[in-house]
Amino acid sequence: MSKKYWLMKSEPTVFSFDNLMAKPDATDHWEGVRNYQAHNYMREMQKDDLVLFYHSNCEIPGIVGIAKVIREAYPDHTSWDASSRYYDPKSSLQNPRWFMVDVQSKKKFRHIISLKELRKVPELQEMNLLRKGQRLSVMPVMQKDFEKIVKLAEATYSRS
Repeated sequence: MSKKYWLMKSEPTVFSFDNLMAKPDATDHWEGVRNYQAHNYMREMQKDDLVLFYHSNCEIPGIVGIAKVIREAYPDHTSWDASSRYYDPKSSLQNPRWFMVDVQSKKKFRHIISLKELRKVPELQEMNLLRKGQRLSVMPVMQKDFEKIVKLAEATYSRS
């Protein structure tokens, strides 16, 4: 199978890219996805797929870095924990409804690639993230869009 590319959103007040980088081996599980379409995308993720890490619901929403999938989908144990905000009484160890993947931070951008900046790039206008009504926390990204965003980040490096 060929490598795929993804975008995963997280509120930085809940879990930021810096939080991921601070974890042992800069690795953590990505739990709490409770949308079936996003769930299906997570089930498609393969080891070594690359992820654009997006900060959402904040002053400047945008892409802050790159992570890599290091463990494919497995049952999300938070759905069985009644004290978790992600608890789902219909999910069980025997019949899990929700899954998570493990990701590892690879590169933090020196400058956030803001949603506003992304909207100004003609080559990215077909990107799922930029389409009206697109609110999923996990979504596929075309390789050409991923590469364009990395180039935008690298251009930012040279301006810094």
